Amino acid sequence: MLLNSSEYLNTVESIKQEIRAAQYRASVSVNRELLLLYHTIGNTINAHKTWGSNKFIESLSADIKLAFPDASGYSVRNLKYMAKFALAYPDEEFVQQPVAQIPWGHNTVLLDKLSNKAERLWYAEQISKNGWSRNVLVHQIESGLYQRQVLAEK
Repeated sequence: MLLNSSEYLNTVESIKQEIRAAQYRASVSVNRELLLLYHTIGNTINAHKTWGSNKFIESLSADIKLAFPDASGYSVRNLKYMAKFALAYPDEEFVQQPVAQIPWGHNTVLLDKLSNKAERLWYAEQISKNGWSRNVLVHQIESGLYQRQVLAEK
């Protein structure tokens, strides 16, 4: 068999596509689990706001960093985003929505820039469908894409 035959090349291409698909499914699964963790942490923070929000979050951040020195993502700022995320999506239904399929950084942009849940979910769907970077997302929000496309259709 010749290694440059069309049958061999098609087989290699098919295997490469399977690898890419598996890598994508794995990254979506990891992302979903990470968002579930962040949601749980956010709910815990929100449940203990009576402890003095800023001091509690600062202490929590420091303690997590001590326990998991190689882990990142548990800064005071990020913990505040987790609390905001849990408030924005109070039930774990968000796992069934596009927000569970996009990176955490994209979710923080949506939380910062949009207060309307329907609008956040629409942008999350567009990110997932179109593969937008965070910069493209910011541009689309600031240029009013939702208003132009969705509201104009109504």
